Amino acid sequence: MLTVGDKFPQFSVKATVSEELDTAFETVSSDSYSGKWLVVFFWPKDFTFVCPTEIAEFGRKNGDFADRDAQVLGASVDSEYVHLAWRKDHPDLKGLPFPMLSDLRKDLSSQLGILDEEGVAKRATFIVDPHGIIRFASVTDMNVGRNVGEVLRVLDALQTDELCPCNWQRGDDTLQAA
Repeated sequence: MLTVGDKFPQFSVKATVSEELDTAFETVSSDSYSGKWLVVFFWPKDFTFVCPTEIAEFGRKNGDFADRDAQVLGASVDSEYVHLAWRKDHPDLKGLPFPMLSDLRKDLSSQLGILDEEGVAKRATFIVDPHGIIRFASVTDMNVGRNVGEVLRVLDALQTDELCPCNWQRGDDTLQAA
């Protein structure tokens, strides 16, 4: 699995960006958000149980990420059409403010090293700096949802470019090296 310090792979994939068929799909690439922080999170499969709780929470906190000049990108190995059907079907996914990437060919998840033995993406999260370098990588068990607030806290800490102690929160003092 790619990890902290590695270059995030280049990608170009179909994404679902709305529930309206005539505007539902766009191509999103690694160049689409040049100069921004990226928060890229993968879930195993659409139409499952834990995944929509995470996706909806990223949606609720999207403005907080945007305030930090970070673009949220969600992804799975499902097609853009399955993403569209799920967004239309699940009340918590209607109006999501970020793209749902379709890694149908599994190129991106393979390059990241996050495919499980069944060929689905693990529940992985990456924070990528504006230079395309992975600064945070996390994978949780398929049965355990991630903590979106913690992802935001880590982004805040990374953006200070300072030493941040355990449980540091935005606005707290950072550490000074002796």
